[in-house]
Amino acid sequence: MLPLTDRLALTRTELANERTLLAYARTGLALMAAGVGVAEVFATRALVLVGWALVPTGALVLGLGAVRFQRTRRVLRGLGASAS
Repeated sequence: MLPLTDRLALTRTELANERTLLAYARTGLALMAAGVGVAEVFATRALVLVGWALVPTGALVLGLGAVRFQRTRRVLRGLGASAS
């Protein structure tokens, strides 16, 4: 069993990991929304291409955040379980 201070530190780290995932999600969704907006509003070919390029970039950011979240979560759960 972990001492109270270590359990609280682990909980704070888990919450920080969740906040980081939400930041990745917010950034990814904003990139996708901005991409669609730019592609639909502007008529120049270059800006339309940039706009549509932002959509998969946003999806990539979202996916990267999910992968990093899961990896960190596994490590944190391993720390909590190995100290018991």
